Amino acid sequence: MSALFEPYVLRDVTIPNRVWMPPMCQYSAAPVGPSEGAPHDWHFAHYAARATGGTGLIIVEATAVSPEGRISPYDLGIWNDTQVEAFRRITRFLTAQGTVPAVQLGHGGRKSSTDRPWKGGGPVGPDAYGWTTVAPSALAFDDAHPVPDELTVAGIQEIVGQFADAARRALAAGFEIVEIHGAHGYLINEFLSPHSNHRTDAYGGSYENRTRFALEVVDAVREIWPDDKPLFFRVSATDWLENAGWSADDTVRFAARLHEHGVDLLDVSTGGNVPGGRHIPVGPGYQVPFATRVKRETPLPVAAVGLITEAEQAEKIIANGEADAVLLGRELLRNPSFARLAARELGAEVRVPEQYHRSV
Repeated sequence: MSALFEPYVLRDVTIPNRVWMPPMCQYSAAPVGPSEGAPHDWHFAHYAARATGGTGLIIVEATAVSPEGRISPYDLGIWNDTQVEAFRRITRFLTAQGTVPAVQLGHGGRKSSTDRPWKGGGPVGPDAYGWTTVAPSALAFDDAHPVPDELTVAGIQEIVGQFADAARRALAAGFEIVEIHGAHGYLINEFLSPHSNHRTDAYGGSYENRTRFALEVVDAVREIWPDDKPLFFRVSATDWLENAGWSADDTVRFAARLHEHGVDLLDVSTGGNVPGGRHIPVGPGYQVPFATRVKRETPLPVAAVGLITEAEQAEKIIANGEADAVLLGRELLRNPSFARLAARELGAEVRVPEQYHRSV
């Protein structure tokens, strides 16, 4: 038996295998108009291809809880019912293929209002569909980004409510799992890290205060999200700052709290809250040890990411107990049928559409 192709059960949801697709922004939604922020044919084809390729779980890209929460004007959103109806087309197809549909809910914070990566990815203003950004503190991400407005307590509570409303719409759209985006230097991550959070009120300073906003979001979403459906949280396990910022120790401590608040799995990534990244030791599986530590030191299941590209590599991560699932990003962009090919290599079985029976 292949560990990678064993089903995985969380609450009442059974995921057919451990080959999962992480959220990856496509920057392809309409920035304005009646279909603003809604998925269309590109998104359908993109996710449908990975579902027919045998992927067990697909987490739809960072989907904003408000227009100002988008990373770029071209991101998906789930703040209105038009978007909900457009998502239903995707979730119906994924479910029909045996793939579990999930969605990541997020707010870009000080790193929002940016252009598409292939256009340089820099900040954009009102003349290019941009807006004024917000953050826990009036600190720019880097010299190229504008200084964001510091959120008031009322503003913080409004965003907590937006996450809850987005969860309600995600349920209506047919998603089985919701993931809260707390990583990569976006708003929740900005609150967690002392590098970006210089507040002196109840949302800044101590570890307990810096984690307050994240836990309020989790509680608000968990209250809406049905008891029989799982809730994920994505974290950047470290800022990769020497003796500063958010650390792996913080992540382990926080994971235990997330478990107490009803989170079912931690999606463990790293970085994104500090510009550059040249000092990060990137290599095959370089982020897996952070997930493994959470798995071994807390009761919270984990998914691992970070240059996982080979079937045997993924199999060993699961078989050795380093993670409960693997999330393959770039590899699934290159090869939508990774799961089907990996099953063949490992002597396992994976569901194949009848139309593709000749590929087995």
